[in-house]
Amino acid sequence: QVQLVESGGGLVQAGGSLRLSCAGSGRTFGTYAMGWFRQAPGKERAFVGGISAGFSERGGRTVFSNSVQGRFTISRDMDKNTVYLQMNNLNPEDTAVYYCAASLAPGTAVYTADSQYTYWGQGTQVTVSS
Repeated sequence: QVQLVESGGGLVQAGGSLRLSCAGSGRTFGTYAMGWFRQAPGKERAFVGGISAGFSERGGRTVFSNSVQGRFTISRDMDKNTVYLQMNNLNPEDTAVYYCAASLAPGTAVYTADSQYTYWGQGTQVTVSS
């Protein structure tokens, strides 16, 4: 069983930055591929970015959706069992509840479908004002 706890959400003005954290439990946390998703009011949950399972200090390769490519980055701190979503140059369209998720799928791929993830955090609200 893996428990995920997100933090770092809040209210920010357009053009600002936020860093979300996803703290995971378990000694094997670093072996899971991780993903970030978001759900805006009235919309379906959508893939934001993901990081592959990793054993290096940097924790794997990353993939992002087109809407956040170049503005968001993901990193993993193996010692802290934490994955971060750094969000820069935010705009009102980024307003949503953000979720982190852990995948049990084997290998070193980055998974973009929410069906590929087994464990989910409770979500954290990000609101970007214009």
